[in-house]
Amino acid sequence: MDLSIVIPVYNEEESVDLLCQKLDEALQPLSLKYEAVLVDDGSRDKTWQMLLENKRKYPYLHLIRFRRNFGQTAAMAAGLDAAEGNVIITMDADLQNDPKDIPLLLEAMTDEVDVVSGWRKDRKDTFINRRLPSMMANGLISKITGVHLHDYGCTLKAYRKDVIKDVRLYGEMHRFIPALAHWVGGKVIEIPVSHHARQFGTSKYGIGRTFRVVLDLITVKFLMRYSTGPMQILGKIGFQIGFVGALLIGVIFSLNLFATLTGLEFWGDDLVKRPVWPIMGFMFMAFGIQFIGLGLLSEMTIRTYHESQDKRIYAVREEVLPED
Repeated sequence: MDLSIVIPVYNEEESVDLLCQKLDEALQPLSLKYEAVLVDDGSRDKTWQMLLENKRKYPYLHLIRFRRNFGQTAAMAAGLDAAEGNVIITMDADLQNDPKDIPLLLEAMTDEVDVVSGWRKDRKDTFINRRLPSMMANGLISKITGVHLHDYGCTLKAYRKDVIKDVRLYGEMHRFIPALAHWVGGKVIEIPVSHHARQFGTSKYGIGRTFRVVLDLITVKFLMRYSTGPMQILGKIGFQIGFVGALLIGVIFSLNLFATLTGLEFWGDDLVKRPVWPIMGFMFMAFGIQFIGLGLLSEMTIRTYHESQDKRIYAVREEVLPED
């Protein structure tokens, strides 16, 4: 198999027909042996029935159906596990990614390149709640991982099979695949790709995941530097407790500094005579750091649990294989 297209699908009954049609139009001119792996992430509408109908038109479709909604990273992992192509391209099902860009990705995939990442240079999303947070996140991820990309959030990417198969996905880590691939020795480049306004429905994997992405970024940095789930809960608690402690310390020192400079008493005599509040602040910060550290240790433990027993982060209800 030369090429596999992996597409997570979740409650996309309105876009499935057009997606398959556009995908076929982009793949037909290619002189390659290809398949399209569409993973139904526990949709509650008619997505699966419509996928089965399209399977009759396009026999190269490889359909996978989850027992419940496991999330975009799990759907991506299932598609990558099932893909047999030497080159694997991932994309969204909402038609904001354009299948016509598939040949561009393949053209950029030279012998020296292992990952081609799409860049939605002319992104058709609102600025305040989509593009601005994305710009900030891309800068932060690039700085921390050392892999500088304009658009980590773009799902449209191409990977060599021998690189992507070495990458294990957990949490919200599908967006960090280029960094993880670079970590295992892959060369990553970025090219501009088309981006369209959403035609149907609303985003199923929205910006509400931002906080979880930040926690996974910490995990990625930890893994990339110190080693070859639980962080999501423990890390969240740690951030909240640590923030309360830092805020308390900041307020106390600001009030006392103001009182010292003006001669006015806003917070008692001084910090030495009333140490209870700063002690509580430092304790909260210490507890936050402990929770985050515990999250990192638990993250390594859960990876050992999954990988040593070959356990997956998803459960498949049904699978329909492609036809030759």
